[in-house]
Amino acid sequence: MTEPERAAREYLRFEGEETILATLRCADRVAEGWDDDSTTDRNAVVEPLLRELRETGLMTRFPDLLSEAVAAAGFSLQARPVPAPPYVAVTSRGPVLRATLPVGRLVVSFRLFDVIRAEETRYVRGSNDLRSAISVELK
Repeated sequence: MTEPERAAREYLRFEGEETILATLRCADRVAEGWDDDSTTDRNAVVEPLLRELRETGLMTRFPDLLSEAVAAAGFSLQARPVPAPPYVAVTSRGPVLRATLPVGRLVVSFRLFDVIRAEETRYVRGSNDLRSAISVELK
């Protein structure tokens, strides 16, 4: 892990803890809506998660969280991020925050759901741990 990745991750773990925990709770509510402990329907993950994130106000908090993580990594953004692509996207694994920097792209991924690829692709509730729920990469 590079120093900027480490700095951004530490910022998120400590200063962004409330936002991360609230995001984990949103994922719990999504999984509670399934008939079983998994689903094969991608839309049963993405659509309810997006709805939960919007209703709780997290979608509007993610751009600030991204800006602050970028600053903690020692960089600044050219433009203010917005709660939409390319800065914020909601995938079948969870929210992804992206910032283009002079040294590459900082990508913060929330690993809320795991995708199990077999005969039929299944989505299961992933990490519920603050540390393992966040991935920070400089690509």
